[in-house]
Amino acid sequence: MSLVKKFATVGSATLASRILGFGREALMAAALGAGPIADAFYAAFRFPNLFRRLFAEGAFNAAFVPLFAKEIEANGTDGARRFSEEVFGILFTVLLVLTIAMELSMPLLVRTIIAPGFVDNQEKFDTTVALSIIMFPYLMCMSLTAMMSGILNSLHRYFVAAIAPVLLNVVLIGVLLHAIMTGRDGLETGYNLAWGVLAAGLLQLLLVLVAVRKAGIVIGLRRPRMTPNVKRLLILAFPAAITGGITQINLVIGQMIASGKEGAISVLQYADRIYQLPLGVVGIAVGVVLLPELSRALKAGHLRDAANLQNRSVEFALFLTLPAAAALLVMSEEIVRVLFERGAFSPMTTQSVAGALAIFGLGLPAFVMIKAFTPGFFAREDTRTPMIFAGVSVVVNVALALTLFPSMAEAGIATAETAAGWANAMLLLGTLIWRGHWGQDRALLTRLPRLVLAAGVMGAALYFALGHLEPWLAPASPLLVQLAALCVLIAGAMAIYFGTAFAIGGADFGMIRRNIRRSQAAAATPPDVE
Repeated sequence: MSLVKKFATVGSATLASRILGFGREALMAAALGAGPIADAFYAAFRFPNLFRRLFAEGAFNAAFVPLFAKEIEANGTDGARRFSEEVFGILFTVLLVLTIAMELSMPLLVRTIIAPGFVDNQEKFDTTVALSIIMFPYLMCMSLTAMMSGILNSLHRYFVAAIAPVLLNVVLIGVLLHAIMTGRDGLETGYNLAWGVLAAGLLQLLLVLVAVRKAGIVIGLRRPRMTPNVKRLLILAFPAAITGGITQINLVIGQMIASGKEGAISVLQYADRIYQLPLGVVGIAVGVVLLPELSRALKAGHLRDAANLQNRSVEFALFLTLPAAAALLVMSEEIVRVLFERGAFSPMTTQSVAGALAIFGLGLPAFVMIKAFTPGFFAREDTRTPMIFAGVSVVVNVALALTLFPSMAEAGIATAETAAGWANAMLLLGTLIWRGHWGQDRALLTRLPRLVLAAGVMGAALYFALGHLEPWLAPASPLLVQLAALCVLIAGAMAIYFGTAFAIGGADFGMIRRNIRRSQAAAATPPDVE
């Protein structure tokens, strides 16, 4: 299977999740707006998400996948199963202890880390504590899900792991529809959403457990022991966890600062939901697929193939991301208005969300490139260097957020996160080049400026088109008319971008169909099952 087909497999599943996520956020905006219950829910939900990225997804994508692949090559399926059981025993024990400790400490955590700005509002503070207690076990479910997903990805089974997050959006959409149709108040809706998050976590874990069992890996619960393999995993996982969770760390820092302004947390969440669509579909797909593919190529000694994988991945990611960034920059207000402005979501909230979204759009290429660059380190079992660079980006984020928030509010936090993303991406790329792990690629160097030009042409065309479609995008127009006008803009922008990119040589069908294929030298791995 070509690399682009694997990107498409993961990307399509992620796209389904993101589209449903839009539906979820639209219903959330209508039901809760940017009010205190929305702030409390998003603040409480961010915390288990932070630990999920720190101790699960980032660590296992970076450390577990290469070691699992090595076990398959060295000792076959039985060896990989034993290794998985050793890791599962340690992970389950650590998560259980962590969950109990966090549940008991939740009031202190909300007061000091999750939302210190809520302390002066006792009702909001108490609600955040209660919702956090309900939702924190979601961490345990999703951490174990991340491990099972790592096994599936290593076995070339990408779809089930990628589609599992859809269940969260399906459950929460059901909760919100029920709340709106039955007229539930905001507080009751918030509690129902929290229980929905926990239920979705259990469903996702069950889904991937069944998929792993069908793949021939039956994992039993072993007594936790520090075997050499587990020690190696922990050595690699600690810095990888920090690196993989850096986006969440920056978001939590932003949340801590934003908690001092009413509604600011919700504003950032709504903006984050929109720009996460292209980031998730493209960036996550590239990162999930590239790591195991690159690991195999390097372990087999196919350095040329590894270099081609990296360059083609970046080329493909930017080919799809640059136009998204231009669109977010030019028409952020129209996107937010059509998607969210109804019910409790006011025109003033639209302006705040749109301002943050436009700035996030400027950082979108950087966020995607980070996901394409870090596998170049992780596949070589170097998780320390990306951790250092992630730490630098945190310093940049904190310094800028504290400086800009008093004068720019949510836009200041978005600016800080965008600047931190670009700093991280440039440090990663510069180090790869300096170490000789990123060879010069004439095709990439030739096409990149042409892709930037094509995105600029598209952005200019969008700017002028907005003036002509403004009456149809106005809040007074029926929702279906607004959606139709937005779809016309997006379709026209895509036609202009892709037409320009192909016309000036920024892209060609060979890049999409042939050049991104794995070379036959790397085809010694088992065939794809899905």
